[in-house]
Amino acid sequence: MNQDLEIILRILLSFFLGALVGIEREKRHKPAGVRTHALVSMGAGLFTVISAYGFAEFAGMPHYGNMDPARVAAQIVSGVGFIGAGLIFKNRDHVRGLTTAASIWMAAAIGTGVGAGMYAPVMVSTALALIALKFNSVLKRFGMADEGK
Repeated sequence: MNQDLEIILRILLSFFLGALVGIEREKRHKPAGVRTHALVSMGAGLFTVISAYGFAEFAGMPHYGNMDPARVAAQIVSGVGFIGAGLIFKNRDHVRGLTTAASIWMAAAIGTGVGAGMYAPVMVSTALALIALKFNSVLKRFGMADEGK
């Protein structure tokens, strides 16, 4: 497959998988919905693709040393963690936003994985993330979870 087409497909897949997670959050009227999750996932995917392919012409040049594409992934983890921290609020004894922060972090992981071409693990992880986000509402239906949490 043409490399440009492969890269475009990775960006599109990261966008759509992030949007899936965002749809679930938006249905629950959470502050970060489809747009946020899609953009975080796509952005992480794009950064990963840029890291892997965008600097190939500089590899091995004396001024650049050994290039490590994984460094960008590490920075995605830190940067999105910082965004997620801004979503967490504490009001007296009640903490809000933890799940939304975690879903944003997961969207970044989805995008990074797709950008790296790890399709099967990303699909499984996305499905598990959606199950985890639905799990509390399933427990509520059976009276096994607090309504206020």
